[in-house]
Amino acid sequence: MRIAISKFHDAVHALKRGIGGLGLLSGLAVASLAAMPNLASAQTLASLPSVASTISTTGAARPISAWVTFCETYASECAVNVSEPATISLTPGVWNTIVSVNRRVNKSIRAVTDMDQLGMADRWDLAESGAGDCEDFQLLKRKLLAEAGLPRRAMRMTVVIDEKGEGHAVLTLITDRGDLILDNKTNSVLPWRQTGYTFIKRESQNAMAWVSLGRAASPVTTANR
Repeated sequence: MRIAISKFHDAVHALKRGIGGLGLLSGLAVASLAAMPNLASAQTLASLPSVASTISTTGAARPISAWVTFCETYASECAVNVSEPATISLTPGVWNTIVSVNRRVNKSIRAVTDMDQLGMADRWDLAESGAGDCEDFQLLKRKLLAEAGLPRRAMRMTVVIDEKGEGHAVLTLITDRGDLILDNKTNSVLPWRQTGYTFIKRESQNAMAWVSLGRAASPVTTANR
């Protein structure tokens, strides 16, 4: 275990150095997450609400423009395999992996807007530079969780209006305990109703497309940190 923890720390440091770290973290660290329950000690599976709550979809929605560009570069990150499970079964081991990945990515990536980092309003990527804004955090979390064995189809990028009234991206995990949210603004994995956000739209589970989640107007970008 001491060796595994040391390698995990090395992987996190490598992630901060760029894309080489992404590969190391993907191939080495995530495989050992479920063996380190202390990382998730602040949150337990039993703490989730006993009654599962899911977000209702209300038809097709227009994708975020930066997502379209992202999918042209990272096609495998956007592909939908309908043979995969549409729901994640939350075992204690899976829960620990989710909480651990959420925390580690939140800790390892420096939050910066696309305008400050790249001089552009909105760009989606996997935070290869070691820095990024909201959607980059969530895309990296999904990549790592998928590599840990969770079905990508049950992990959907989602656009919300946050507490500042701005467009924001989170990752929705569709589970047998309800829809849970991974967010770079908190290390807690929250049921969607507890976030305080207005949910606008998310990726479809059935195609490379988006579906609407509510009646509020959709933001053009998800460019905040």
